[in-house]
Amino acid sequence: MSIVAAQISINAGAALGKGLFPLVGPEGVAALRTGLSALILIAIARPWRTASEPAQWGWLGLYGLSLGGMSLLIYWAIARIPIGIAVAIEICGPLAVVLMTSRSLRDLLWFGLAVIGLLLLLPWPGAQVRLDPIGLAFASGAAACWMIYILVGKRAAAVEGKVAVAIGMTAACLVTVPLGIATAGSGLLQPRVFAFGLLVAALSSALPFVLEMKALERLSSRVFGVVTSSAPAIAAVVGFVLLGERLSLVQWIAIAMMIAASVGCSLANRPGIAKAREDVVT
Repeated sequence: MSIVAAQISINAGAALGKGLFPLVGPEGVAALRTGLSALILIAIARPWRTASEPAQWGWLGLYGLSLGGMSLLIYWAIARIPIGIAVAIEICGPLAVVLMTSRSLRDLLWFGLAVIGLLLLLPWPGAQVRLDPIGLAFASGAAACWMIYILVGKRAAAVEGKVAVAIGMTAACLVTVPLGIATAGSGLLQPRVFAFGLLVAALSSALPFVLEMKALERLSSRVFGVVTSSAPAIAAVVGFVLLGERLSLVQWIAIAMMIAASVGCSLANRPGIAKAREDVVT
């Protein structure tokens, strides 16, 4: 139940963040979430107590920059398309890692299923529901950042997990905070905005971090990967409940295909899929 609660928390944080877009824009919300998340995670991890090789700092920096890019792009995406669809597209990032590192025909077939699901979401002429192509492009960019995040994260893995996440989130602020300040300025410090930003940071980072760490103590990476593969469905339900986002039957089918592809890869016990959601925030 901990891992399901973590997924609900992550997507509830994203939905609340979307509610702040009219006040400070996606850039402002991304800045608040990463900035406040970094402070929370630093307090939890206390990275100054962990020694690390100087060479690791470069990889941690890249790890954090990819996380910052992913955070910003996914917010730009959900400003234009439903959260469930954005998360479904984003999950293609770790699936692409599987394809790049696998020689198995089975993994290629799973990736093909995800591609078919993605094609169903494209704004084809005559489609019953036409999604914003720019929103789809942003979600695809978030998927690319997630792919880089996983690949670079392997290099940063020598540092203790929670410390790497805290340092990475701090580096992510180099991407999000300058844009947030340039877009929203002093609006970020309005009491209501700041309070909701703190809530978004807690729901999107601190609470899921604790819940997932507890889940990983009891679950295998395979089971962890299968459960977290349901993220697009949970995001779609949260989007409907909190934001009134309704999806068409075709869109639900597309999401189901992407979830099936992710579950299939997770059952093959691929660490990149199983662990990818451990530290990632929507």
